[in-house]
Amino acid sequence: MPRRLVQLYAGLALYGVSSALQVEAALGLGPWDVLHQGVSERTGLSIGVVSIIVGALVLLLWVPLRQRPGLGTVSNVLVVGVAMDATLALVPDLHALAVRIPLLVAAIVLNGIATGLYISARFGPGPRDGLMTSLHRRTGRSVRLVRTGIEVTVLTSGFLLGGSVGVGTVAYALCIGPLAQIFLRVFAVPLPDAPPSPVAVVAHGGRRRRAILPR
Repeated sequence: MPRRLVQLYAGLALYGVSSALQVEAALGLGPWDVLHQGVSERTGLSIGVVSIIVGALVLLLWVPLRQRPGLGTVSNVLVVGVAMDATLALVPDLHALAVRIPLLVAAIVLNGIATGLYISARFGPGPRDGLMTSLHRRTGRSVRLVRTGIEVTVLTSGFLLGGSVGVGTVAYALCIGPLAQIFLRVFAVPLPDAPPSPVAVVAHGGRRRRAILPR
């Protein structure tokens, strides 16, 4: 439990930090942050506050879908937005492309690490992921189709509101899935009554050894 709690809050804080760094890179954001930035531009609220408000509104959509939030769900709504605003307040504005490109790369990698940390802690999905899984269960549509539909809608809405779409948006879309998969394995917390899922025992040269096998 202590390890899981550390993973949860470290992951959520790092998620907010990585999102803020991608904002500072100013080369395009992930779909939800495009929406957050667009609403922020229109309302004058900070992007972190908008993230909290949007997360809370998405969480309300769980009620008719009969999805139950966990500690990680509620923490996600609050911690990510606070960490995002705190980072934006500390990091100075950057203008040189030679700095912004590495910053974008670092932000995406850190986001993958953060995703692996907080999801592996198993305290419940974030509000946006929970919406995706609930709609998948209710509609019978594939997770891929449901997620694509949600993110296209969010991205389009954010772009129309003035959110930043660019090469960073494409890079995030292409890289975050593989990165998250890698770090979910790295930070997996073994269940108390079961062996770690990515670990299998295989025979080699008449001797048994442990090897990490892809699932």
